[in-house]
Amino acid sequence: MKVITTKTELQEMILQQKKQRKTIGFVPTMGYLHEGHRALLKEARDQNEIVILSVFVNPLQFGPNEDLESYPRDIEHDKQTAIEEEVDYLFLPSSEEMYPSAPSVTVKVQKRADVLCGRSRPGHFDGVATVLTKLFHLIQPDNVYFGKKDAQQVAVVAGLIEDFHFPIKLNAVQTVREEDGLAKSSRNVKLSPQERKEAGVLYQTLSIAREELIKGNHDLKELKRQLKDRIETNTSGKVDYLEILTYPELEEPSVWEGTFIIAGAVCFLSARLIDNIIFEL
Repeated sequence: MKVITTKTELQEMILQQKKQRKTIGFVPTMGYLHEGHRALLKEARDQNEIVILSVFVNPLQFGPNEDLESYPRDIEHDKQTAIEEEVDYLFLPSSEEMYPSAPSVTVKVQKRADVLCGRSRPGHFDGVATVLTKLFHLIQPDNVYFGKKDAQQVAVVAGLIEDFHFPIKLNAVQTVREEDGLAKSSRNVKLSPQERKEAGVLYQTLSIAREELIKGNHDLKELKRQLKDRIETNTSGKVDYLEILTYPELEEPSVWEGTFIIAGAVCFLSARLIDNIIFEL
């Protein structure tokens, strides 16, 4: 595996790969890699001749009340993970390399960003879309890989690729879970032992909601009330949101046919957990 830290070196390498007509799979991350990231890398390795992983903690997607400096980092662990998953190139730029000056142009996400996590994080997905636009132009991948755990991000990226006509296939990879259903995440290390015991209730509750909807229970107000009560009765966490929306549009359902998402966020003392189930009716 080769580590690349500059745009110039990256573009030179990409030019050589393109001349050889090699397929490029790209996994963009903010590092602190876990089993969920490994699943993305494995799928990229299976489907492409060249695999590129980026690790970049993007300052543009952090709000004024979110601490960029406290975001977990472990670059040596990330390098070892990349080697184990047979990554060809690790792009590891500095903030100065990605943003050498204050941006004169950024991307504004118009749809799919003001619900779920985006409602309480204004501007977050603008930052995501801006850095991905930069990375897509630099790397020119054939395939890009994201986890379904961050389903809103997947929906936003799908819109970005479609609207900007990027010749990229978006691959959404199934969420990797613990035995009790908890989605694997870098945030899980912030749970206390008792909170960790309780955390699986979120996925279990979303699964109950899916079964209710399949059975024809479409009283969303009452169903969401029951889900909230179940989570807050069986955990020490507080529900941030529970939503049932169309997918990937992320809109209130008007008919009960097509693809839907049940998504929830629960705040524990030092960690905010998100999860979702995407399903067909």
